[in-house]
Amino acid sequence: MELRDIEIFLTLAEELHFGRTAQRLHVTQSRVSHAIKKQERHIGAPLFIRTSRSVTLTPIGQRLRDDLQRGYQMILSAVARARASGHSMGDRLTLGLMGALSHILQPVFDAFLASYPEVELDVREVYPTDPFGPMRAGEVDVQLLWKPVEEPDLTVGPSVFSEPLYLAVASSHPLAERATVSVEDLGDNVVFDLGARVPAYWEEAMVPFRTPSGRQIRRGPAVQTFQEMLALTGAGRAVTPAQEHCRYYYARPGITYVPMPDATPCTWGFVWRSAAETDLIRAFAASSGAADAPELARIAHGPHILRR
Repeated sequence: MELRDIEIFLTLAEELHFGRTAQRLHVTQSRVSHAIKKQERHIGAPLFIRTSRSVTLTPIGQRLRDDLQRGYQMILSAVARARASGHSMGDRLTLGLMGALSHILQPVFDAFLASYPEVELDVREVYPTDPFGPMRAGEVDVQLLWKPVEEPDLTVGPSVFSEPLYLAVASSHPLAERATVSVEDLGDNVVFDLGARVPAYWEEAMVPFRTPSGRQIRRGPAVQTFQEMLALTGAGRAVTPAQEHCRYYYARPGITYVPMPDATPCTWGFVWRSAAETDLIRAFAASSGAADAPELARIAHGPHILRR
């Protein structure tokens, strides 16, 4: 199996959409289809189940994805290090991160700096109300965002880790007494208005506009930062879905985090401007893609002491 075909297979296994896979890899959709059919002929079994509505992995496809992923990222990382040896990479990389994610991602930073000790990593806090602005303004080189990201001028790197969603509510709210809540419960409440700079599809991944039964989910107070969300949540002005790490890193009196088991987990990945891509960014993306996702998820699930 050629390296490009492995890349196509792994990207399709993540996107589960032929069109988005082709767009992300800058190839035609027919090239994606041809590569998958060739792999299936070589293996002698289907890797994906295709219908007019969905694409899903078969059990054989799932095993192949798991077996190939780590080795593929190790290859990319090795190639990036080789390229760095022959090219000037620069000595500074600015990362855009939201809140406590810098602590969770420390193993990624450590792994990258072990291979590139001459690079200085800077971190700038960014906000969910302006997910792409700092990148497009050149203020950050790479930004960690929840997926999907479907901006034509941005490159989406491999997924780094995933975590389940909770609903943050005032501790005096009736939902705070529940063991779990559902996405349908959002139809009886008000959520925050993230503003005009947030594409609807990206907001929808975290805070849907309608419940599963089709009821509209009302938008309420406009906010700029997550700290503002927490203050207004504690005051009972609105409720908000939040990633699991928030219940540990943003625990505070007056706010209760209730599990939302039917919500789609949040998957994080690094994103950068395609026109500004450098050897340094490629090297960092390869390193982050090779990170130990279960270990990052473990750190996200509580403020553990990081291994050094």
